[in-house]
Amino acid sequence: MRRNILGLRGFFFALIAVLFFTRTDIYSADFQIKSLRIYSNHDQTSFPVLDLSEKTKNLITIEFDVQSDNMPNLSIVFRFCDSDWNVYDSAFLLNPLYNTEYNLWFDNLPITVKGAHYHYSGSFPNNNVNFPYSGNWMFFIVDSNNRDLVYSSGRFFVVQPFVKMNVELAKEGLQGDNSQFAILQRSISIRTNFTLPDTLFPSNVKKVVIIQNRKMYYPIVIDRINYTEDRFYEWNASNKFSFIARNLHPGNRYRETDIRDIGKYNTPTVSAKFGNIETSNLFTKEGRDFYGGSLLMNFKNEYADYMNVVFKLRAPDDVKSSIFLVGAFNNWRVLPEYEMYDDKGMMNLSVELKRGVYDYQYVTGNVVGDHVENINWEILEGNFFETDAEYYIFLYYATPEKGGYEKIIGYKKINTGAL
Repeated sequence: MRRNILGLRGFFFALIAVLFFTRTDIYSADFQIKSLRIYSNHDQTSFPVLDLSEKTKNLITIEFDVQSDNMPNLSIVFRFCDSDWNVYDSAFLLNPLYNTEYNLWFDNLPITVKGAHYHYSGSFPNNNVNFPYSGNWMFFIVDSNNRDLVYSSGRFFVVQPFVKMNVELAKEGLQGDNSQFAILQRSISIRTNFTLPDTLFPSNVKKVVIIQNRKMYYPIVIDRINYTEDRFYEWNASNKFSFIARNLHPGNRYRETDIRDIGKYNTPTVSAKFGNIETSNLFTKEGRDFYGGSLLMNFKNEYADYMNVVFKLRAPDDVKSSIFLVGAFNNWRVLPEYEMYDDKGMMNLSVELKRGVYDYQYVTGNVVGDHVENINWEILEGNFFETDAEYYIFLYYATPEKGGYEKIIGYKKINTGAL
C-alpha cells in the first residue's frame, strides 16, 4: 500500500522509519523497487559519504531495479536533515531549484532476467541536483506525476571537514559484564580529540556520531546533553574537546553468501551456502568481507536474476531468544519480518536476492510490537580484537546560518584492523 505524505510537515516528520538502501517501503503487486543501494562514486561496496573538500570528482550514486509491466515514471527528491534524520522544515534549507532529479531514465533489463524489468543508476551532484550544506541528507523516490507517492528512500552524508580530528583506539575489558564467555568481554574504546577554530563557538558543538561499517540505524552517539559513563566528553573550557565511546564490541567479520555462479545456483530457490547448514561463529573468526556491503552482478548480464535464497542455521541449544537474519540486503536493520522460523530444530528464512555477494549475520533479540529489542550481535557471531572493521566518525556543530542547522564540520574514517 502506498503512503500519502504530501504536506511539507507531514512529509518531513513521517520519515524516521525509512530504509537506507534495501526494502521497498511502498509497493504493490505490479510495482516494486528492488535492490536499492547508495554508495560513493562508482564503488558499490563503499559507504555513502560525499566530501565537499575533495578536489577530485566526488559523487553519490543511487542504483535500483524496478519490477513493473510499464516503463516507470519516477523522480528523486533530495532533502536536508538534522543529525537525527528529521527533515528540515525551513524554506531556507529546501534548495528548491536543485533538489530534484526529474523523470528518471531507465535501462531495460535483459529479457532473460526474472524478478525485475528496468534498471536505474544516477550519480549526484549533477546539473539538476546539488548539496550546498554539509550534514545528513535523504533522498525519496517519488511518482513524477504525484510527488505524494513515495516508493522508497535512503540516507547519505555530505561532509566539509575543516576541523581536524585525532582518533585514538584502545583495547579494553568490558566493564560491568558478567558473561560466561570471556570472548564476549572484549571491547574497544574510541576517543576523538579536536581543537575548535577561534571562529567557532564551543557552546555550539553538538555531538559526535560513530557508525560501525554499515550500521546506520544503530549509531554510537556521544551527545553533550545525554551523556553516560560509556558515552561522554571532556572539555578544557576553551576550544579543546575529547569525545569518548567505551565498551564497544569489536565483533567479527561478516558471513558472506555468493550466488553469482550460474552452474551452482541454477534454480529459482537456492541455499545461501550451497546446501550447507551454518552453525555458531562464537569461537570462529570469519575471513574477508565487504565491511557490511554487497557486490551485485551487472544489470546487463542476462543471468542477473532474482532468486529465493534460503538461510539455514543450527543454533546452540542454550540460545533461547529469537534469531534474526540481518545484512546488506536489509540495511543491517534487525526487523521482525526477518525473524527465522524453527523447523524441527533448524532455523530457516528465505529472502529474495539478486545474483551477487552479500554480507550478513545472525543476531538474537525479542520482538516488541513492530520492532526488536535486546539485540545481541555477538552471541552467534563472536567477538575478536583482530576484527577488521570500518568506523565513520562525524562531528556536528549548530550553526546560526540559514536560520540555524546542524552541519558536519569534522569527519574521519578509521580502520580497526591494526588492533
